[in-house]
Amino acid sequence: MTGIRVYPGSVRGRVRAPPSKSYTHRALVVGYLSGHPFRVERPLDADDTRRTAEAIRRLGASVTRRDARWTVKPGRPPRTRRVSVDCGESGTTLRFAVALAARQGTRVRFTGRERLGQRPMRALLRGLRSLGASIRVSKHGLPLEVSGPIHGGPITLDASVSSQFLSSLLLALPTLEGDSRIVLTGPVVSSPYIDATLAVLNHQGVRVARRGRSFQIPGGQRFRGRSFRVPGDASSAAYLWAAGAVAGGPVRVDGVPPAWPQADRAATELLAHAGAAVREIGSSVAVGAGRPRPFTVDLTDSPDLYPLAGVLAALTPGTSRLRGAAHVVHKESDRRAGTARLARAFGARVRTNAGGLTIEGTDSPRRVSLTDLTDHRLLMSAAVGALSADGPSRLGPAEAVEKSFPGFWDSMRALGAEVEGP
Repeated sequence: MTGIRVYPGSVRGRVRAPPSKSYTHRALVVGYLSGHPFRVERPLDADDTRRTAEAIRRLGASVTRRDARWTVKPGRPPRTRRVSVDCGESGTTLRFAVALAARQGTRVRFTGRERLGQRPMRALLRGLRSLGASIRVSKHGLPLEVSGPIHGGPITLDASVSSQFLSSLLLALPTLEGDSRIVLTGPVVSSPYIDATLAVLNHQGVRVARRGRSFQIPGGQRFRGRSFRVPGDASSAAYLWAAGAVAGGPVRVDGVPPAWPQADRAATELLAHAGAAVREIGSSVAVGAGRPRPFTVDLTDSPDLYPLAGVLAALTPGTSRLRGAAHVVHKESDRRAGTARLARAFGARVRTNAGGLTIEGTDSPRRVSLTDLTDHRLLMSAAVGALSADGPSRLGPAEAVEKSFPGFWDSMRALGAEVEGP
């Protein structure tokens, strides 16, 4: 594990957003289900997306990875009685691949690392069982074993913990014999990710009829497209936009087209509410420092912004409030607790309550020494805050960003940040 040092200073410039992690996962699943060779153009090559590529390979596809194009060639399900899939730390891989595994008769054993076995799965597994899947789950959550084949049918699905349960089913069910209907219960979280899945399905000629909380999915459909070009990632761009807001700017990030739904494009609205100067130019957004002001934000639909919003609040004098997104406690780490820790480290006062966090920000952020930030989103948020601290901050492990934004440190340097380390 490698530490990194981030010095306070200004940033400005223009960079291109890395490819979207969420859309790369979806495109790989589409390729697996397509029944013909499928090109994923400009995919994100990161730890999580490699896990999904390996998962579909273990389930019978071949995946050829080249820099700007990954090619998926579907194959036959494995003939062995049991297949093992290691999902690493990727919750998306686990949730998407479990539904794919349930389509076939081979028993598939899923494993993972860190907190993956603790992340919620019950609602998705219950839905798959109702369609005929056989599932065994260890008391620790992982390993779990899944076998099918499943059939179409009705599902009642709790959507209050993760939108990935619904996305997993929306991708897999159109290819089954028989129609399906999904009815959501509970409050729906991270709804823009559902919109993203529906957009991909529509792009590939797959029909899903949505009426409020009900989704009607005709069976026997085929994914008709031959390729998918991954848009730039608003989740990754958010850290660069925020760097422009706290350290002078302007920072312009290109390649995040508004036509493709992305939850974390909400970062531009958050930054504007926090007083930053935000200018949208087509598929580009430029952000510079403005007049910082405290803010209140509900992050139910964009939970990945939680740590970044907490750092912005810590650097803004006055009282800011982070609300909603109760499900952040189930991410790679407990991100509510992690965000409170970050804010306090920079010198803010933090109160935790049932609705979220109340943060009294400071106009004199302290340098921090946090070398145990294994959660990639906590680490990148801390790096943004370090740009306005009163001295160099020690952060790490630097390689944690490989999970979602391998080029993060290079992008920060390209914008003029002084970063010592790998």
